[in-house]
Amino acid sequence: MAGKRGNGEGTVYQRASDGRWLGVLVVGWSPTGRPVRKTVSARTRAEAAKKFRELQRRVEDGLPAPDTSITVTHLFERWYEDVLSHQVAPSAARNYRSVAVHHIVPTLGRKKLLDLTTADVDRLISRKLSEGKSVSTVRRIRSVFVQALDQAMRWGWVNRNAATLARAPKMPRREGRTLTQDQARAFLTALKGHRLEVLFTVMLATGLRRGEALGLMWKDYDPEKRVLRVRRQLQREGEGLVTREPKTSRSRRVVNLPPQIVDLLERHRAEQEVAKRLVGRGWINSGFIFTTAIGGPLDPRNLLRDFKKVCEVAGLGDWHVHELRHSAASLMLAQGVKLQVVSEVLGHSSIRMTADVYGHILDPDRESAAAAIADVLWGED
Repeated sequence: MAGKRGNGEGTVYQRASDGRWLGVLVVGWSPTGRPVRKTVSARTRAEAAKKFRELQRRVEDGLPAPDTSITVTHLFERWYEDVLSHQVAPSAARNYRSVAVHHIVPTLGRKKLLDLTTADVDRLISRKLSEGKSVSTVRRIRSVFVQALDQAMRWGWVNRNAATLARAPKMPRREGRTLTQDQARAFLTALKGHRLEVLFTVMLATGLRRGEALGLMWKDYDPEKRVLRVRRQLQREGEGLVTREPKTSRSRRVVNLPPQIVDLLERHRAEQEVAKRLVGRGWINSGFIFTTAIGGPLDPRNLLRDFKKVCEVAGLGDWHVHELRHSAASLMLAQGVKLQVVSEVLGHSSIRMTADVYGHILDPDRESAAAAIADVLWGED
């Protein structure tokens, strides 16, 4: 008579009914003395044996056996309810959920989490590209999958992240449009007297993101030191406007101002005080530097129309507000400002990001470096 199996013991065999290979492992004993078993399955013996060995290792390490019933859909539901809804901004949580609901769950939602492979994720990426989705969208889908599976690993539901091992499609390099020096000056000339003159000028001169510029408060401005402190960004979420933390930790920064911007801000403050007296009790003391006619925060959505009109008056054609940021960076680099300094002014997460976006502007510097080393090595004494 065969003895009963101990914890961590089991067998791998082929099921006669459908030909699938099963690995059955004893992971414990019930109060009545009956064995508690966990089963893994696969189409081949080698794959089933691999899963079986992984299950054995977990039991030997004292870890709980994974739940074989959890699906990809269940993961995203739990991730949203237990993590995203409490740890990230509502707009970000909605975006993650939308990516899962529209792109991942319809294809892989019924897949058991323990059966998910890198090949499955690669197939999803390929399918989305074939459907005509942009590279940035597909990279976003993979990124969301990676983060959800990272959480699954923390919960002990999986041992590895299948999405991390899947290759993201390469992003085609696009040179961002930037205003030339002459175009920038034409833009400033067309801005004269416009109600958003100071806002757009500050964005062009400092490279602030739209939300960062709209989130500036008078308490962030120091005219004596000629600096602005970037501490928040203003965003639209649903039907309302909210302030959020800057995009990254490096986005919380101090930006130095040229004297012309200080003069503009002082004039703007004086004009705002006049408007405040004229409006009287109806004035909203929001504290923002850039406000509506009655003192409330400006809606980010409403800037584009005014910006495009100014560009038309300046004879520049069709441009986007974000291109003021690109233009600020390009103009600084063209004037010889060091890449690291430009990266700090823009609040990029790393200097590598700045180099990836604006490295083409540094070609003259690289040429001068080559000329300098040639002079040292082969120049005349």
